Amino acid sequence: IKNFSLNVTDEAIRVRSEELAGADHDKIIAALSSIQGVKKVEIVDASGVVVASSTPQQTGAQRASLQKFAKPDYELGFLPSGNLFEPLIADPRWPRFSMGYRYFTDEAKNVGSATFGETFALYRNRGPFSGLWEVGFQAGVFSIFDLDAPSSDLVNTDFFAALQASYRMNDFSTFFRILHQSSHLGDEFLLRNRIDRVNLSFEGVNLILSYRPFHWLRLYGGGAYLFDLDPAGIKPWATQAGIELQTPRFWGNTTRLVTALDVQTWQENKWNPEISVRGGFQFERPGSFMRKISLLLEYYNGNSPNGQFFNRKIEYFGPGLYLDF
Repeated sequence: IKNFSLNVTDEAIRVRSEELAGADHDKIIAALSSIQGVKKVEIVDASGVVVASSTPQQTGAQRASLQKFAKPDYELGFLPSGNLFEPLIADPRWPRFSMGYRYFTDEAKNVGSATFGETFALYRNRGPFSGLWEVGFQAGVFSIFDLDAPSSDLVNTDFFAALQASYRMNDFSTFFRILHQSSHLGDEFLLRNRIDRVNLSFEGVNLILSYRPFHWLRLYGGGAYLFDLDPAGIKPWATQAGIELQTPRFWGNTTRLVTALDVQTWQENKWNPEISVRGGFQFERPGSFMRKISLLLEYYNGNSPNGQFFNRKIEYFGPGLYLDF
């Protein structure tokens, strides 16, 4: 009992699960319930959701069912697991590990996509209004390949890096980052094509707000301001909004359907919408920060997210495999 704090009320003794450091919940409940005068013991997560209780009628199966829909426990301190801000499913430029095939409706037909990246939390602690805050960084590499070329030429690679800060209070979360992106064309692609080379690069600041009114629905929106732009003279403002839906229950305790829409606009492209839609199967361990693997179909319509070609209107669709930690 000396290793964690207790919240004692007239109704129950409450223990925060993130303070138990992997201890057996049933043994903690049994030890506290044996104290004279204790009527009920509850273990709650960072958001106050009861994940285990000494209530006699709550069986182990019922606790397991509750855990499916409980929010994950957020570790505190240096190098905690997971992230306070959930990855954006349909954002074409969210750093993650993925590979995919895209069929373009314009002059390029068969295109391969490969991305490498992740969001890492360096430090997390409790914040104001009973919330949590963290700081960390992002890094990512986004590449596309012309599968119709004899050697599947590398067409474009964007390198992305950012310092990020997040805050979460129950179902509301915010994400702020200072970012850098640079774009580079593939050598073989340049040798085979006559093109006016534009090495798009910039720094910027980005703020996104997210709210989950129900556990199956997420809404988000935000904006960005870019600076130190190359080529110079590019207009700097951008906006983003989206919606994500997921089935409230799992199949086989690991699988559910997800659907997401992400819409971005850029002042440079006269605020024309860039629409990304993804949907399919997501495989995960409920109530934990373990890996999520998603098999999704994607449709995209708008100005290209691939740096060199930012002023080209494109349309594509195809399957992809996505991994989030």
